[in-house]
Amino acid sequence: MRIVVYVLIALILASLASALLFVLRDRSGSQRAVKALALRVALSIALFMFLMAGFHFGFIPGRL
Repeated sequence: MRIVVYVLIALILASLASALLFVLRDRSGSQRAVKALALRVALSIALFMFLMAGFHFGFIPGRL
């Protein structure tokens, strides 16, 4: 469970970094930055849903 969360966070950060690079380097008005940011949003929603399901099914304890 913990590894999946770490992998998703790493993918979110990688998508954010790639979007930053696309914004800085692409001068032609390409849509690559928009797609990278949309992927980041989708991964963030997936992480949130995964954490909520893990809490609901008892994989994540109520107390920290």
